[in-house]
Amino acid sequence: MIMTKTMLVVGVLVYAFLWALYAFGDSVLLAPLLIPAIIAVMVALGVALQRFIGIEPRRQHFDDAKDETEK
Repeated sequence: MIMTKTMLVVGVLVYAFLWALYAFGDSVLLAPLLIPAIIAVMVALGVALQRFIGIEPRRQHFDDAKDETEK
């Protein structure tokens, strides 16, 4: 859990650093930097739309009755 939070913070810091490089004149970075932001917005809007409409999320099924290797 700690490693997950640490890597999330490091990823955000690297992303912010790359935006800072773009702000100081490295214009080649614009397209690669916009792609994750656009995908995040699309996913957030999709989830918000599902909640607005009232669609319940699918339940995850991890118990496979046919799999006998775990027994």
